[in-house]
Amino acid sequence: MSLEYKKQTDKEHKETLTSKIVHAVWGQKAATVGNRVKFFVQMHFVGNGSEIEIEVEDKNGKKVEKLKGQVFGDQFAGSLVIPEKAKEEITFTAKLPKHGLTMKSRAMTVFPLIKVANMKWGQKEARRGDVVKLSADIDGLPDETEVKILIYEYDRDSAPDFITKFPCRVKSKKIQAEWEYEYHEDTDEIPSDEEMKKYGKSYNPPEYFFVIDFHGQRFGDKQESKLLEFKDWISLRLVDEDQRPLANEEYVIMLASGQELSGRLDQDGSVLLKDLAPGSYEVNFRRLEKSMIVILQ
Repeated sequence: MSLEYKKQTDKEHKETLTSKIVHAVWGQKAATVGNRVKFFVQMHFVGNGSEIEIEVEDKNGKKVEKLKGQVFGDQFAGSLVIPEKAKEEITFTAKLPKHGLTMKSRAMTVFPLIKVANMKWGQKEARRGDVVKLSADIDGLPDETEVKILIYEYDRDSAPDFITKFPCRVKSKKIQAEWEYEYHEDTDEIPSDEEMKKYGKSYNPPEYFFVIDFHGQRFGDKQESKLLEFKDWISLRLVDEDQRPLANEEYVIMLASGQELSGRLDQDGSVLLKDLAPGSYEVNFRRLEKSMIVILQ
């Protein structure tokens, strides 16, 4: 705010600054019953410690909540849990009793209590390139309401790692979506073979669960969707300069987990290995002078 002062500077002058409520806003556009929401009030020239009252009312003008607090730094921030008696939408009015000032916020849409059940993947295991289906039953949201699906990689030792998110719409009290898995370098680092032996563990493939989010209200944080297990595979074929297969060659493969696999190629110079750790791997052929480095895309 810009102020222009044109009076003499060698004399004392008494000025009255006008107090004002600049804005009163909700922290979000919509929420559900039982959800905690934030609100903010910004003011000008209101002294620290001034009393402020917040009155919340529903669409019909019925009061559903009343809060009191004190202003500091010309602002006031608070939160409240939306009560069950709130209907369709709510507004709040900020009041400064000593200043005789009030301001009403815009309405925030209120949805009834949401119930989510039967969160599940369409399959228990997935492999590279699979398009996996996920679904859930949702009660309390009208058709075409948009929710967000968030995919996490499960971490047995710490917080789960966020992978991706995408929108999905409710239809006939259900959500159904598809997710195509691709290996990402920001997923958990694969433990080495030595680390697993130290703790008496074996390699565990990456596992994923999904969460449904609607304006900050989340469902599925306790892995209610169960865990989708990802398993990778390696397909090799060795040929000479004339594209003729080199049969029965001995190979050694070092996986990203540190695990070493060995064996022989078949008569077609090929081998297919399933249920392996994702990531880069190194292939060595015992009778060849050079090794090949192969990176999964």
